[in-house]
Amino acid sequence: MTEQRPEPVGGSIPIVSSEHLTSPDSWPLSEFEYGMITAHNAFSRWMIRCMHAAGYADFSPLDVLVLHNLNHRNRQKRLVDICFVLHVEDQHTVNYSLKKLTKATLVERERHGKEIFYRTTEAGKEACRRYREIRERCLTSAYRSLDRQGAEISEAAALLRLMSGLYDQASRAASSL
Repeated sequence: MTEQRPEPVGGSIPIVSSEHLTSPDSWPLSEFEYGMITAHNAFSRWMIRCMHAAGYADFSPLDVLVLHNLNHRNRQKRLVDICFVLHVEDQHTVNYSLKKLTKATLVERERHGKEIFYRTTEAGKEACRRYREIRERCLTSAYRSLDRQGAEISEAAALLRLMSGLYDQASRAASSL
């Protein structure tokens, strides 16, 4: 039995991907989830295509995120540090990205005792510079044309961080069932 769809708010009909998961009071959550699904896929597609335009094909969204994380503040980082900041639970996926980026000479590794630290090479820094130039031309310029204030975007980012905490807590609860 499907719950009845709520009345439109402000003229808009709720859009969800899985109506069977909703309850009368959870339509906004389902709308939010659908927004995250579409935003995640669009953002992933963007990262792949921007990196390709920068001259580097065959990189996954995670590869691109790892490269930019390593380039951030020009500091060496360990695998666990990258996973922590990117909120990636499966270290092997980040390790695979590091291997791909190392093979492409965008990243290099250095052993300090028992630990391995990674950093971007000059080629990696250049790839990040080209990515930024393309981002400015294709994305940031369009963002600036929106009739939105930066505060709204910051509020949306804060909401996403808050919701990620709720999803983390729910995943821990689900793991104990």
